[in-house]
Amino acid sequence: MAADGALLLSLVEEYVSGLQDSKAKDTATGVKDGQFTVLQLVEALGLSLTSSQPHTRARGVQLLSEVLQECYGGLAEREVEVLIAFYENRLKDHYVITPPVLQGLKALTKCTALPPGSAVSMLRSLFQDVHVQSLMLAERACVYNMLINLMETREAELKGLGSDFVFGFVQSMDGERDPRNLLLAFQIAKYIIQRGYDLGKFTEELFEVTSCYFPIDFTPPSNDPHGITREELILTLRDVLAGTPQFAEFLLPLLIEKLDSDVQSAKLDSLQTLVFQTSSEKIESAGLAALTALTSCLSRSVLNSDSEDSLCTFLDLVLKDCKHHLCEPDLKLVWPSAKLLQAACSASNRASHIVTAAVMPSLFEQYNNRTQCSHRRTLLEVVQRFIQSVKNCQSSDNGKCCLLLSHIQSRSLSYSCVLFHFKTKENVLLDFRPSLCSMVFSALTESNSSLQITATSVLTSLAQQTGLLLDADVELAVDHLTRLLLTEEDDRVSLAVVESIGALAKLHPAAFITKLIPRLKAEIFTEHMDQDNNRTVTEQHSHRAVRQRCLSALAAVSTQAGVVKESTPVLLEVLSSAHTGSVGFLVEEVVLACCSLQRIAEQVEDTEETGRCFHDIIVPRLLSLALQAALQVPLLEEAVLSAVVPVISTSCSKLQPMLAGQTASRAVSLFLDGDVSFLPDNSFPSHIQLLKKQQGDSWSQSQLVYLLMGCVCSLPRSVEVPQVDQLLSELQEMSCTCGHPLSYTSAAKCFAGLVNKRPQGDSLDSLIQSTMRRVCSELDSASSPLRTQAFTLMIWVAKALLLRYHPLSTALTDKLFSLLDDADLGAMAADGFSLLMSDSVDVLNRGCHADVRIMYRQRFFSENSAKLVQGFNAASQEKKPNYLKALSNIVNKLPKQVQVTELPALLSLLLEALSCPDRGVQLSTLSCLEPVLVDPPPALIQQLEALVSRLLALTSSPAMNVRIASLRCIHAVSHFPVHEVLPFRARVLRALARPLDDKKRLVRSEAVQARGECNHSG
Repeated sequence: MAADGALLLSLVEEYVSGLQDSKAKDTATGVKDGQFTVLQLVEALGLSLTSSQPHTRARGVQLLSEVLQECYGGLAEREVEVLIAFYENRLKDHYVITPPVLQGLKALTKCTALPPGSAVSMLRSLFQDVHVQSLMLAERACVYNMLINLMETREAELKGLGSDFVFGFVQSMDGERDPRNLLLAFQIAKYIIQRGYDLGKFTEELFEVTSCYFPIDFTPPSNDPHGITREELILTLRDVLAGTPQFAEFLLPLLIEKLDSDVQSAKLDSLQTLVFQTSSEKIESAGLAALTALTSCLSRSVLNSDSEDSLCTFLDLVLKDCKHHLCEPDLKLVWPSAKLLQAACSASNRASHIVTAAVMPSLFEQYNNRTQCSHRRTLLEVVQRFIQSVKNCQSSDNGKCCLLLSHIQSRSLSYSCVLFHFKTKENVLLDFRPSLCSMVFSALTESNSSLQITATSVLTSLAQQTGLLLDADVELAVDHLTRLLLTEEDDRVSLAVVESIGALAKLHPAAFITKLIPRLKAEIFTEHMDQDNNRTVTEQHSHRAVRQRCLSALAAVSTQAGVVKESTPVLLEVLSSAHTGSVGFLVEEVVLACCSLQRIAEQVEDTEETGRCFHDIIVPRLLSLALQAALQVPLLEEAVLSAVVPVISTSCSKLQPMLAGQTASRAVSLFLDGDVSFLPDNSFPSHIQLLKKQQGDSWSQSQLVYLLMGCVCSLPRSVEVPQVDQLLSELQEMSCTCGHPLSYTSAAKCFAGLVNKRPQGDSLDSLIQSTMRRVCSELDSASSPLRTQAFTLMIWVAKALLLRYHPLSTALTDKLFSLLDDADLGAMAADGFSLLMSDSVDVLNRGCHADVRIMYRQRFFSENSAKLVQGFNAASQEKKPNYLKALSNIVNKLPKQVQVTELPALLSLLLEALSCPDRGVQLSTLSCLEPVLVDPPPALIQQLEALVSRLLALTSSPAMNVRIASLRCIHAVSHFPVHEVLPFRARVLRALARPLDDKKRLVRSEAVQARGECNHSG
């Protein structure tokens, strides 16, 4: 201790008297390493701090302040309180001592142990004893950073000062000239406005002290190392001036004055500020809503025979101001005018009749006279908005007829007015139906993709209103859409056509049954054989693209039972033809056909008719095809099998109770007893045993257990599965002994799905315990060749129990924790936590009627996070990555609110995970951190140095996805408070130079965004 004391005195003496600035760093290192404390440093500085020479006192205070800048995080609340009192007293000392005092106070504002009331105390002393603008540049910046720090961490205390805080800031900023400090000052003013500080009687003073810099005329030097730009100053000041309505009475006269300026940049800045203040979507929406309300009010006015129609008078004024803009050559003001007219049009039937009668003929004429596709598209979009406006007002006049009739005699109402009202109850666009159809069909024949896309959208809008499309129009529309689907190669057009087909088929199914589906079927089964092998690769690709669009279109139109009965046989025929080889379908096309069937199952009306279609035809057909493929050569493609299962699962999950029970009975009898009597094309051998171990290493039949999972695990919990005990026994045996990954994984998932829905009781507990014994016997035997299979069964059963809060789930998850130290299964166990916390797509989800309790993730985390931390601390160095990966997998799946709450306790481990060499751990942790960085908790900001260092290191990772994720995190960090990220800005910009030249475009793109945001933050 004596040696440490002597060393400290030596360091103090060399710094204060020897003027060796490097000794401050050595002193700070000694404090951080525990050689001596801040209190001991203050005692060692005693003679320096009480010296009669101001410069000696200044050196003593400067040494203390520099040490505090490095060691503020370890101070206790009592120490901070004493230091604040000392520094506040030193503010009254000689002026040469003020700069180091401000540095010390700035360091103390970052302390988490800042005592209550100390923020107010510091600011009162600062505002009373320091004239900020008489300080040098660095000291003024120190003051501004103090204010920003306290506004970030002690907002409630500062607001307690009321308008005194605003007055103190105004005094501190008044006269600031340096652009670096102005950026900080504007940021403080922005916080004052946006965070609701009380401006009180100093509203005008705050405006004056900031608006005196408007317009910004700063031009940075060419070799400016600080990167301050004129645009940054303009945008930040604009946020201040336009940030509160309280500035309006001062700002508008200023803008009007600057608009008369001879300086072009001043005019432009004034206009942009004016637009920034007023061109809000909310303001526009409110204005249009007001116009609609006014028009609606006038529409309800009662007319006498000799009274003026106030609605017509009002709409005449609106039309006079807006209509001519629809006919201007450049169409510059077409959208503002159209929005006003559409707002009036949507108010009532009367208004829509008046507006459309005046506007629609002009729009049709303009469309026919224009030759530029961009103009025609704009006009088409305007027409669509009018169609939508008319649709919105269809029900607005309900009940008005009765009101008019009740006033006929008492108010001498005009008979023509009443007659007009009854006429306008019909669709006001009926008179324009031919012109509308002609416009849309004309646009569909154009070669411009954007025009075609807009036309499909308008066509959908027309179809949604009664009477605007006759049967002949619908058939013509189907012809146009079919042609576009089969000939247009633009993906955007195809997507728009499929969407339009889906919307029209709901309203006019007959036309699609008779015209579209036969055309699509013919195109799908057309081979386009080329005897001379002269077809180019491009032609082959084009034909495949058309075939895929047809398959997607079949799904889009199939929303009603009648269409489903015609479309699903086509898709099933695709699967059958692919199996027999009669038509050359690619695996991708077969998978797409299955996806179309699944989409149909998801979107079709849930009726008994559609249920029977899937129960009697589609599901048996799929099972039959899969079984045929498994028994023959070539074997069933795993990709196809994986696409068939969701069709069966979705279909079975929506079956009526009676049909669901029959499906369960059929599936179980097929897999347990080999009963194939319900399958079509029944030419299967007798005594099929799909769940029994196959001879040799054959897995062609065992993988069909995936289909069993789709059938029985998606049924409602109320459906009783027959022979369930025998079925569970067979599934457990297969999952523990089969060597084929898809087979034993599917068996484990099926077993888990049934366990999840099994009623609570002794039978279930006995089943779980026997399963645990078998699993543990395999896992505990290091030489067992079946450990992977046993682990797979264990993790899925653990998930099944965890979802339903079963008490025995703890035993399985504890076993999972213990496997993190296993040499062979440790990495797999770490990945297992991701499976536990993630939503499963094909089983154990709410869509499959699984028993899923709310907040099960939060419960698992709260019960097990301590175990994970303890295990990490006790694990050997080579096993620690498994714990880190498990932690990131768990935290990554928690809701953001829980992540923010729990992050402080786990932050050190997550930062450690970023340094882990395992790329999977890195990526999982980055995925966990990215959403939290959007709104970072204080604990994360305090670790910013460590976080930035690790993120920058990962930007050079060999793995592209790690580089991208780290750059996204850096992008998020750049949105942190300016005073926090500014110290790292130069280092980050230098480090981002490498990813800017990355060979991968996606990495370069993320680097550009991160660097741009980081540059802006400075």
